[in-house]
Amino acid sequence: MDCPACGNQLREMTAGDIAVDVCDGGCGGIWFDNYELKKFDEPHEEAGLDLLDVERNESTAVDHSERRKCPKCGDVVMMRHFFSVKREVELDECPSCGGMWLDAGELGKIRSLYGSEEERRQAAKEYFDEVFAEKLDAVGSQTEKSAVGRVGNVLKFLSPSYYFRGSKW
Repeated sequence: MDCPACGNQLREMTAGDIAVDVCDGGCGGIWFDNYELKKFDEPHEEAGLDLLDVERNESTAVDHSERRKCPKCGDVVMMRHFFSVKREVELDECPSCGGMWLDAGELGKIRSLYGSEEERRQAAKEYFDEVFAEKLDAVGSQTEKSAVGRVGNVLKFLSPSYYFRGSKW
């Protein structure tokens, strides 16, 4: 597979019991297949330590504003979104296969954001409560509830739906 950021050939690297693709000697980015990032995103997950030091060629230029194509699916353009409500790390995700691309240094930032998945969920809940709680509590009619549900569907790219208050959203 070719690197979606710099075009370098990706190299398979084993971290723990998972094989990921890294742009070793190029831009230093990492490709995670669907659900693999969850095994490396917390500081206590030892296997993630191996991925923090992917060799990077400092002279390799990467245009971070350019839309990237999925290295696995070919012509599918990846969606760019924030990893968490803290909005500190922006990653690229393939809408077809669910794989995720992280640029050099982003895995380290992700690992420093939250100590656990529960902390991440709590931060998201607090954020959505701050932004939407008053409006959601005021929703009365079924038409209004349907409109709020549509807004929630639009915002799914920011965060999974389970972050919305209550299971009805």
